[in-house]
Amino acid sequence: MYQYKGLEDTIAAIATPAGQGGIGIVRISGQQAVTVADAIVELTSGKKLAECKSYTVHYGRVLKKNETIDEVLVTLMRSPKSYTTEDVIEISCHAGPAVVRAVLDAVLTAGARLAEPGEFTKRAFLHGRMDLSQAEAVMDMVRAKTENFLRVANHQLKGELSDELKSIREELLELYTMTEALINFPEDGVEAQSRRQILTRIRIPQERILRLLASSKSGRILKEGIRIVLCGRPNVGKSSLLNGLLKQQRAIVTDIAGTTRDVLEESVQMKGIPIQLVDTAGIFVPRDLIEEEALKRSHLYINSADVVLLVLDYSSPQQEADTRLMEKLKGRCVLVVVNKMDLSHQLDISGPIEIFGREHVIEVSALAAESLRALEGKIVEIVGRDKNFDTHGILISNIRHIKALERAREGLQGACRLMDENTSLEFISEEIKGAVNQLDAITGLNIDEDLLDRIFSQFCIGK
Repeated sequence: MYQYKGLEDTIAAIATPAGQGGIGIVRISGQQAVTVADAIVELTSGKKLAECKSYTVHYGRVLKKNETIDEVLVTLMRSPKSYTTEDVIEISCHAGPAVVRAVLDAVLTAGARLAEPGEFTKRAFLHGRMDLSQAEAVMDMVRAKTENFLRVANHQLKGELSDELKSIREELLELYTMTEALINFPEDGVEAQSRRQILTRIRIPQERILRLLASSKSGRILKEGIRIVLCGRPNVGKSSLLNGLLKQQRAIVTDIAGTTRDVLEESVQMKGIPIQLVDTAGIFVPRDLIEEEALKRSHLYINSADVVLLVLDYSSPQQEADTRLMEKLKGRCVLVVVNKMDLSHQLDISGPIEIFGREHVIEVSALAAESLRALEGKIVEIVGRDKNFDTHGILISNIRHIKALERAREGLQGACRLMDENTSLEFISEEIKGAVNQLDAITGLNIDEDLLDRIFSQFCIGK
């Protein structure tokens, strides 16, 4: 399918994270993987790995210039039943940085070359063990921040998305074949009836693509999270609310207005949804250049937020800064958090309710655990409103997949429009073929090699 230089090389890399730990793994893959390992490993059994069966683990030591680097366990997985479909050796050693680097250095000296980022998974793809969408699911699993998204990535890795795309592709190919047959072998009186049949049948794959796209918003939320920005004038309790939602003292809290002079970002999970909480500097007239820069940053984050938590002070009447912020945030996804409900109620909350609606206004105390739980529930309600977070089916989360599906949908919409306009079947056939090509771009049957290299360059070196 693809002609890549270097596939004949034997590659190696550290497959475990950097730093101290119990076990570090150096992975080797390629035609000479067993030969390379035999050159540096002395098994206590006295055997060579070349004599051993596949799927076996052996105790021994790694040597360099007849000196022991470390005692190791060596796992042997022979082609074609391995991750890359090549011979694969994994050397498990102690995970001290110096030990793992020394083992890798010995492997490279014995004839392997250092793997490129994602090259093990790229080889698995190029050798047909998985398609491109499954390969990308490997990266999603490595980067998953929540159990919910891990489940989504697992479904994709198992090939559920691939199977759905394959089924849609087969439907489109049947339509393409039917259209081409009408073009090349027209029969009197048959074309009109056949055109109606094509138009009816094209709706089915079109609807299936639309269902996949409908899942993309939930998929992207589970993958990337929601950016929620806390804003408000100084001393309304934004930092206290941040600490309460994080359940740790992350932001400095004092009675002095303007304590927060820079943006604080922290990650948290709420009901399995990854959320990026951002605490901004108070919105007020800046007194110096530092506060002026802090104010600029606050507005930048507010403008880029998925959800804004506008924090107001229940114990203080509405001020000009509050009014300006409410005007600025009209039409945005806003949750008004009226803080300090445990103090005297001097704020008239009818104004915020009129602007944003009662369901978008909540009264809390940052010092009360019950209030914080209610606030968390309200955030989840707003974030998840009209969204299905059922992670047991297919959820589209990859922006590349979303764009390809959107182009496929547009192609099929174009085919339907041309059919209604009684346009020549040649143009309709091309639209259907274009939709097939977009599906093939997701699975890797039709993709630019430079794009393929960019996809795998995002992987870590050992995967």
